[in-house]
Amino acid sequence: QVQLVESGGGLVQAGGSLRLSCAASGRTFSSYAMGWFRQAPGKEREFVAAISWSGGSTAYADSVKGRFTISRDNAKNTVYLQMNSLKPEDTAVYYCAADYAPYTIVVVPGGEYDYWGQGTQVTVSS
Repeated sequence: QVQLVESGGGLVQAGGSLRLSCAASGRTFSSYAMGWFRQAPGKEREFVAAISWSGGSTAYADSVKGRFTISRDNAKNTVYLQMNSLKPEDTAVYYCAADYAPYTIVVVPGGEYDYWGQGTQVTVSS
């Protein structure tokens, strides 16, 4: 069982930056690929970014490539999402997710995840 707690959301002006964090419980964090997803009001949840258990592979949605960076610190059981050049269309609840994948070398966009956090709100004003 893995519990995930996101933090770092808030209100920011367009063009600004935020860094989201997701703290995971458990001693097997390094066995999990981690992902960030988001859901805007009235829209379906969508994939944002993913990172393999080692951090050696990352994947991004086309809409955030070049602006967002996913990273992880296995010693701290934490995954991050650095969001730069934010746009109003990035406004959403952002969710952290974990996928048990100790043998996965390359992550791809999307996929199935086993555990989810409660989400953190990101609002970008124009």
